[in-house]
Amino acid sequence: AVVSTQSTGDCTIPLESELKVQIFDYDYLSGDDLIGETKIDLENRYLSTHRGVCGLPKRYYTSGAYKWRDSQTPKEILEEWCASQVLSPPMWSGNCRVKVAGVLYLLSDYEVKGKVHKDWGPADERLALYVLLDNKLVPEHIEQRTLYNPLRPEIAQGVIEMFVDIFPKCREIPPPINITPRAPQDLELRAIIWNCSDVVLSDVSITGEMMSDIYVKGWLKGQDKKQRTDVHYRSLNGEGNFNWRFIFPFEYLPAEEVMVIKKREHFYSIDKHEEKHECVFCVQIWDNDIFQSDDFLGVLELNLNRMPKPSKFAKTVSLDDLIDNDKGKEVQVISLFDQKNIKGWWPSYCDYDPSIPRELTGKIEMELEVLTKEDAEAKPAGRARDEPNENPRLKPPDRPATSFSWFTSPWKSIRYILWANYKWYIIGGLILLLIIAFILIFMYSLPGGVADKLLNKFT
Repeated sequence: AVVSTQSTGDCTIPLESELKVQIFDYDYLSGDDLIGETKIDLENRYLSTHRGVCGLPKRYYTSGAYKWRDSQTPKEILEEWCASQVLSPPMWSGNCRVKVAGVLYLLSDYEVKGKVHKDWGPADERLALYVLLDNKLVPEHIEQRTLYNPLRPEIAQGVIEMFVDIFPKCREIPPPINITPRAPQDLELRAIIWNCSDVVLSDVSITGEMMSDIYVKGWLKGQDKKQRTDVHYRSLNGEGNFNWRFIFPFEYLPAEEVMVIKKREHFYSIDKHEEKHECVFCVQIWDNDIFQSDDFLGVLELNLNRMPKPSKFAKTVSLDDLIDNDKGKEVQVISLFDQKNIKGWWPSYCDYDPSIPRELTGKIEMELEVLTKEDAEAKPAGRARDEPNENPRLKPPDRPATSFSWFTSPWKSIRYILWANYKWYIIGGLILLLIIAFILIFMYSLPGGVADKLLNKFT
């Protein structure tokens, strides 16, 4: 569980020297259950020679996200530490040289000359901080403390990550730092599936031709909602035309480069829990079947933060374009969040068995675009080819006349399958049937005609 909270309180040492942190299981109907607790000796930290009251950061910032948060400056801490260790006060020679306990410290030993951040504080304060860190004073860090339940003290109940700062009330107490979790951005991924090429043919038609009824399925990993195109029926050369738009709203944390998904763990859960996933767009190519399960043809997975640059033409696409190609070839990598929009061809592959090299099973032409919530509202677009069919407008694909479902188009099946492949057999069969019918009629009429002639002759 991830819970960010911050609390402050007053205590009198040594009368109130122990800090107890407890974790409870919240119940709606009954009393809350204690999961575990941890105890911290505040007096030990306050009197420690390593100054455990507030961790020291690696740099001294006077502004920005890493602003100094102690109640004393590094120079004041250094002077106080020297007095507590019965050492002579620090001897300064300008702002960049100081001698402490007989050791000379130079600012140039810790910083590259000329590279000073705009939020850094004065040079003497920075040098004092480096001296304190070199003398093993407690650095800034996150504690990981094990939780124990008094009913089962020998069994760990989990770990809590936390930090504790102790400030004397005789000095000015700095304001608490902001530990509010980062709020994710509302983004929208638009993926237009334009075409497929060189897709493997997995079916055999009644005429003996290899073919596939191709469609494309896509989703963001971690989201349960999958979208699919319509079907390009009877592809005889591995080509598929779609002009189909997928739209996936999602929440994104730029600092962590992850997608945030909030969902209920069970159907009866009241609260949603938060999961973080890499932004991976999955595309699969399938062969549509009516009376049996669809056949899987190929897959493509693109990490939107580190995706291979696509090819401009289908003929130049190969499995070497993937980041994890078998040859170990270096591939140019781009971020869709930086580039915003990209269009091109990517390879799809099939890897049922990891021990067998990947097989190129098709090529897919896509256009990927990521937009903020405001940009998406300013540039509306509908899924598939639904209204508002804009940005860009998608026209129905120009598919060949042979692309149809035989189950729903029986007349087209007769025209483009039976007639196109067996027309001479059909014509020959019809002529043969006419000849047979003529012979049968002749043989049926012959006895009556002969009898009529004989009767006419004798009469």
